[in-house]
Amino acid sequence: MQRLYKDQQLFLPHISPSMNIDSLVNPLQRFGINLGLSRIFRLLANLGNPHEQVPIIHVAGTNGKGSVCAYLSSVLTEAGYRTGRYTSPHLVDWTERICINEQPISSDELAQLILQVQSAISPDDEPPTQFEVVTAAAWLYFARQQVDVAVLEVGLGGRLDATNVCLQPLVTIITSISRDHIQQLGPTITDIAREKSGILKPGCPAVVGPLPEDAEKVVRSHILKLQCPLVTPQSARQLEPGWAEYESIKYPLPLQGQIQLTNSALALAALGILQVKGWQITESAIINGMAKTKWPGRIQWITWQQHKLLLDGAHNPGGAHVLRDYVDTLDALTVTWVMGMMANKEHAEIFSALLRDGDKLFLVPVPDPGSALPDELAKLARNICPQLSFCQSYPGLPSGLEAAFANTNDLVVLCGSLYLIGSFLGMGHGAL
Repeated sequence: MQRLYKDQQLFLPHISPSMNIDSLVNPLQRFGINLGLSRIFRLLANLGNPHEQVPIIHVAGTNGKGSVCAYLSSVLTEAGYRTGRYTSPHLVDWTERICINEQPISSDELAQLILQVQSAISPDDEPPTQFEVVTAAAWLYFARQQVDVAVLEVGLGGRLDATNVCLQPLVTIITSISRDHIQQLGPTITDIAREKSGILKPGCPAVVGPLPEDAEKVVRSHILKLQCPLVTPQSARQLEPGWAEYESIKYPLPLQGQIQLTNSALALAALGILQVKGWQITESAIINGMAKTKWPGRIQWITWQQHKLLLDGAHNPGGAHVLRDYVDTLDALTVTWVMGMMANKEHAEIFSALLRDGDKLFLVPVPDPGSALPDELAKLARNICPQLSFCQSYPGLPSGLEAAFANTNDLVVLCGSLYLIGSFLGMGHGAL
């Protein structure tokens, strides 16, 4: 097996100062979303099978997988392990997706890796997708940098996702299952559960969060068939604000929302499995690592033009319910929502989860070709919640935000799409 050492030089074309990651990967969008493992396996074989050199923790789920990855990465880094993290999508910059010890890869190095991956594509083979190329670049980077462990977030589903190429993960985690990406994964919870269960491997420990009954049946059936040791942790216990307790460990909880009691418990359960395997993860590493965890754009407070603003993706019904649960703890009489959504999302279910009588709704486009039309969303929202006190569309995010703050002392929430949140943060509002 070819070994890719971190001091190995990459003999690649010179990257001009004007060449950015977008110019390298955006042309690959024409290959769309095309689930399957044959292309990524061929590509990785051409690159020396770097995925075989990296121990991984594999995390799937409809919601919560990103924050679980963030907790794991932060604690393992604090414990002294050289820790890779691969997540998607990014909010502002492609380099966010690939980190070692919480530090994003440099743009230059990512560009070099993508060029190397592209040079390994055989002209006779079916072209890989954008996600497959970036995933291969992550594997290559982690192998070259000789990480001790990589925490990998599934991109879409699980069974046929490009991250699902390792036969023996250290731990697999399924955080939650609800309806999202039904065009690719199927229309029912059972269909979606079947796809996410595809990350489970024979004999590999599995940590599973609370699931709907239909999903739990599917997941447990897979676990029984594959004889996976199973851990289903109870949610952590809320202590004083910002602190939680799981199995006698009291730790800071910097991420907002009641759901983080569940997500943090899933991460700590996975770390407990590693401890049993001999990994040196002390209680102080857990406490300090949890305290340092960051996961921007998810129930995040920022200041915008001297106004307090709450940000959250809330791009599927499950995420919308989590956001509404958090908003309900704030005792706001009415809420002002600034929202944009992608066209392929379940708009009615998201509106039903979020909107209440008396709320105000300011609809804006997501700066992406796949955006839903704000005028059409406005019509739907009025049907879903006829007692909205205000509902109007705006041509862009800046005008929508300015209008939302013009005559209100309400709680203002920007949500509906991670692409929208990323665009907002990319304008220089808030920090990652």
